[in-house]
Amino acid sequence: MLKRASAVVAQLARIPVTLAYAASLVAVTAVLFALGPETQDRVVLAASTNLHNLRHGHLATLVGSAFVTDAGPMYAWLPGLMCLLAVAELMWRSSRMLLALAVGHVGATALVAIGLVVAIDHGWAPAEVSRDIDVGVSYGAAGVLGALTAAIPRSWRPVWIGWWLGVAAGVAAAATGFTDIGHVVALLLGMLLSARLGRPCGWTTTRGVLLAIASVFGLLLLASSELLIVVAPVAGAVGGVAGYAAGNAFGGRQADHL
Repeated sequence: MLKRASAVVAQLARIPVTLAYAASLVAVTAVLFALGPETQDRVVLAASTNLHNLRHGHLATLVGSAFVTDAGPMYAWLPGLMCLLAVAELMWRSSRMLLALAVGHVGATALVAIGLVVAIDHGWAPAEVSRDIDVGVSYGAAGVLGALTAAIPRSWRPVWIGWWLGVAAGVAAAATGFTDIGHVVALLLGMLLSARLGRPCGWTTTRGVLLAIASVFGLLLLASSELLIVVAPVAGAVGGVAGYAAGNAFGGRQADHL
């Protein structure tokens, strides 16, 4: 019993960022719940990385917004988030997983803000959108999901890339708000970053299970509406088949040259 407990502690010691971030989310959410809905609304508004706050120099929201959520009950999404962060941390180590989380969250926020400025200035979006609430873990999580790309075994990587590019295209085509576009941007940033993260650790059965759960969580994260939950998997399947065909064709050409 003691040996098994020691093994569990040793495994948990390998995902310190995942555990610390999850604990922070739980603590912040608990405090805000205890303070009541009015205080919670004020904190969420102040922490939001919306265009209004960023234009007024509230750059601290780029960090604070990642610890404040308005995504409903934590039990519905925190386990999936932890599986995603854990598998990335196990594959890439803590510092590189944290980099992917930051690139997804901050990078997508900045690019979406630039897009909103252009859209509002050209009359493509109402000015009121600059005050929309934009907090939570979703951009960072999408970035981490994309960063797993280079860790996928080479034989399956074309299918993985095709699937998520298909999902991204479906979400972008049927987006119902700028947050959906932000998820796509964060995912693509993570995929680009993955090539610079170095050599990943090897896969194990546990990491494979975590990846499966993380992938389902990632799909639900990107497909945030009833329409997208239909469109995204279909587009992902088409992209996955295309990636498989492309991988086979490229592999065949490589074999012909050998």
